[in-house]
Amino acid sequence: MAIPLPSLSLIARGLDPHGADLFIGGTAAARDVDLLRRHDISIVVNTAVNVDVNYVAAPGDGGEDGESNTVCRAGFAPFRVFKLGLVDGENPPGMMLGGYCILHGALHQTMPQKESYPSQARGNVLVHCREGRSRSVALAALYLHLQDPTRFPELEDAVAVVRAKRGLPPEEWFEAPNKEMIDAAAEAARAIRSLRDHGVLAI
Repeated sequence: MAIPLPSLSLIARGLDPHGADLFIGGTAAARDVDLLRRHDISIVVNTAVNVDVNYVAAPGDGGEDGESNTVCRAGFAPFRVFKLGLVDGENPPGMMLGGYCILHGALHQTMPQKESYPSQARGNVLVHCREGRSRSVALAALYLHLQDPTRFPELEDAVAVVRAKRGLPPEEWFEAPNKEMIDAAAEAARAIRSLRDHGVLAI
């Protein structure tokens, strides 16, 4: 039986370019707006295909006034929300690479000064999956490995630190992250380094 983890764990501080802190959590953290605000989180990256959080409307709320309840409400979330959609197992090639690009883009993105882009805050970032044990851990480790190779020269170095910061017990390491997630992160790291070497990607 898996040991309960904190709803939110601080993994790294001072990410470029604006000094953001990186947190990992599960569904409980992702849906707790007050918790995220207390930690100055302005970016949420959802790595899981089987978790969706409705930040726009209260649970049970339907469509706009006069619309059927089968019409989903749309609007502004209190955070900038990005969805990757991994399964906690084998995914199509390139999805973890896409996750790295999403996380990097979210941290570097500049919002237009328009009313239709109300979320201008440059705060911290939450990377989450269903429980914050596998998919989010793998993506966070991949990002730290590629962004800080002096501290994390190997992917395994970053995985070890993220596991410790998240509070994952050693008896869970064989599946947290699981082998498929580790392999996907390693594949993404190789692809990104190759793209960098050929001048195709500069992130």
